[in-house]
Amino acid sequence: MKKVLILSGSPRKNGNSDILCDEFARGAIEAGHEVEKVHVAEKNIGYCRACYACRGTGVCAIKDDMAEVMQKMIDADVLVLASPVYFYSIDAQLKALIDRTVCRWTEVKDKEFYYIVTAADGENEAAETTVACFRGYADCVEGAKEKGVIYGMGAYEKGEIKGTPAMTEAYEMGKTV
Repeated sequence: MKKVLILSGSPRKNGNSDILCDEFARGAIEAGHEVEKVHVAEKNIGYCRACYACRGTGVCAIKDDMAEVMQKMIDADVLVLASPVYFYSIDAQLKALIDRTVCRWTEVKDKEFYYIVTAADGENEAAETTVACFRGYADCVEGAKEKGVIYGMGAYEKGEIKGTPAMTEAYEMGKTV
């Protein structure tokens, strides 16, 4: 059994990327894994101020929900990063979380990574810089292994992802964790 942590970056609860997170979770749970989804927008996570108060201590000067999420990331075997495409990048909520890992980033190691992206654009190429952002973070994680990418393309309105091949892909990928 693996511990799977899904970081759903969508600011819209039950938005398209969040729905794909749920499908991934359903598959992973059916495969016998422990799954937790964090809806990042519901957490109070401020942006990194580059004060470096954490240097040497691993304790961030900002007292918010990040310490709790950080520990979950360290404890997980699998990290699923999910975001809608915002101007060819990840959304601000997830970016703030990723940046805030700086206080203990060396403790996030040996993780399997899965990425979930959604966009109104129907072509996967429109999501490549978003996926590159995810890969940039994983490149900083010692022992990181990319295991899969789910492209939920051509979905703009909330719930539009339902009934698309990405739903099946997310579920099936969750089952392979």
